[in-house]
Amino acid sequence: MFKNLKLLGLAAALLLAVTLVACGGGDNEGESDNSGDSGNGDEGDSASGVELGEKELEVPYVAWAGAIARTPLVEQVLEDVGYTVETKQVDAGAMWSSVANGGSAFMTASWLPATHKSYQEKFGDDVEDIGNFVDQAPLALTVPSYMDIDSVEDLKDNEELGEAVDWTITGIDPGAGIMQNTTTALEEYGLDNWELQRSSEGAMLSQLQKKIEDEEPIIVPGWKPHWMFAELDLKMLDDPKEVYGGDGDRVGAIANKNFKEDSPAAYKVLKRLTEDYNEEIENELLVKINDGAEPEDAAKQFIEDNQDLIEKWTTDLE
Repeated sequence: MFKNLKLLGLAAALLLAVTLVACGGGDNEGESDNSGDSGNGDEGDSASGVELGEKELEVPYVAWAGAIARTPLVEQVLEDVGYTVETKQVDAGAMWSSVANGGSAFMTASWLPATHKSYQEKFGDDVEDIGNFVDQAPLALTVPSYMDIDSVEDLKDNEELGEAVDWTITGIDPGAGIMQNTTTALEEYGLDNWELQRSSEGAMLSQLQKKIEDEEPIIVPGWKPHWMFAELDLKMLDDPKEVYGGDGDRVGAIANKNFKEDSPAAYKVLKRLTEDYNEEIENELLVKINDGAEPEDAAKQFIEDNQDLIEKWTTDLE
């Protein structure tokens, strides 16, 4: 009997010891988990000690060659800093309105002062101009160089050319600012017989290339920088009334008014990027894409080849 009691006592003591160890281990493990959670939270809110603020950024862009080229570069640079970037392809009006109302952080394709003048007048009080990707981007009606016209004025009452192209200017997406400019040009230059065909940039370029292969006439809205001027023999028509903005627009980054406060590191990166980005960089990306590279791959290659520049954009963000 005493032997059984002794065994029961030992079992009870062992059970108590196990319970105490388990409780103690549980407390220590809990402390470790909490410390780990805290560390992950701090790291998620900053990159190398830099306060990121709002980390999820929506960036709208239009389906124009330059925007398609530069947007993935901006996206990848910001993601390397620690942001999550969602890019969204929209038309120009939606791009401006989403930035102005705060649904999007910033855009990569404002054309000012001429092409997006109406959007700037409508949304200007709710956005901030961060800087330019391209300081001078001329726009104009554009034709193959073999065509015997040099000015928009040459289209007026030009029966031979009008009949050859069915009195049609082959346009791009209807929301594009250059389409609005062209509509204005038809009025300003008295081109009553002419019509502007709505299309897309891709469809316009396909038609342009086909016509050039057959050495046939075609008139399109054109802008620089664009790979078509590097790959095709084109000329911009003179615009004496400066409907298309004279020497050219600035292509820039426009942000929501709260962007600087909401995502301070992203604001600094974007501002630095626009200070260094230029037509040469854009043409480099455009040529790679036109040669078959995906826009994301062209951006990735640029980052790999220009680490000094990337470091300049993304370090010392305190």
